[in-house]
Amino acid sequence: MQTSNILAKIEAPLFREGIPDFRVGDTVRVHYRIVEGEKERIQVFQGVVLKRHRAGVRSTFTVRKVSFTVGVERIFLLHSPRIDKVEIVSRGVVRRSRLFYLRNLAGKAARVRDAKD
Repeated sequence: MQTSNILAKIEAPLFREGIPDFRVGDTVRVHYRIVEGEKERIQVFQGVVLKRHRAGVRSTFTVRKVSFTVGVERIFLLHSPRIDKVEIVSRGVVRRSRLFYLRNLAGKAARVRDAKD
């Protein structure tokens, strides 16, 4: 009990504000800050959220996109200072908490159904 109290105090200032409430199946656009030597640029990575790992400051989410017929997955730290912003492009309707089955699908079969807002 004592150690979790200490961890909570250490992690408290590291939480980010303004992160949208996205879920597995949503299509998101992640603006990620990349440092190359002295220069800094923002790279946009857009894809479907395959999974979320909820662990306080150590929370991550995995985003998958298909680029030139090659599937690309990237794991982002949710509270990382490198993430400039996360935009929700569309909401998806899924019945799973992990969408790893999308790795085996291609083309139209790999689509996630959109939510009717």
